[in-house]
Amino acid sequence: MDTPIQFQIQTGSPEPIYRQLMEQLRRRVAAGQWKAGQELPSVRELAGLLAVHPMTISKAYGLLEAEGLLQRRRGLSMVIAAGHERPAPKAERIERLRPTLERAAAEARELAIPKQQVLDLLARLLDDEGKPR
Repeated sequence: MDTPIQFQIQTGSPEPIYRQLMEQLRRRVAAGQWKAGQELPSVRELAGLLAVHPMTISKAYGLLEAEGLLQRRRGLSMVIAAGHERPAPKAERIERLRPTLERAAAEARELAIPKQQVLDLLARLLDDEGKPR
C-alpha cells in the first residue's frame, strides 16, 4: 500500500511555503517513501488541508513538474513521475541532508552548545519521529 501523501508546513519559517512543499516532496521521493505513479492531492484539496492559497500549491507542483519530479495528467491528479521507483542512493540522500546539518552545526557553535549535547538532542529528535511536540 502506498504511503499517503501528507505535508507539514511551518508558517513562521523564513522559507516560503511553496519551497517547503517542494523540499518535502524531493526528500520523500529520494528516500523511496513516495514512488512513481503515486497520486498527489489536487491543488484545491492540498490548499484546503494546509490553509494556504491554491497558487502556492500550484507553483510548487509546476516547478516540480518542470524539473521532472512530477507528471501532469490531463483531467487527473498529478503523480510522481516515472523513474522514481527506487530510493536514491544513500550517498545522494546524505548529501541532500548535509546543508541542513551544516546550518545546525554552525548554530550549535554560535550558541556554544557542547558537541555531545547536540548529538544527544539529535538522537532524541530522531527517536521521537511522529510523536507530538
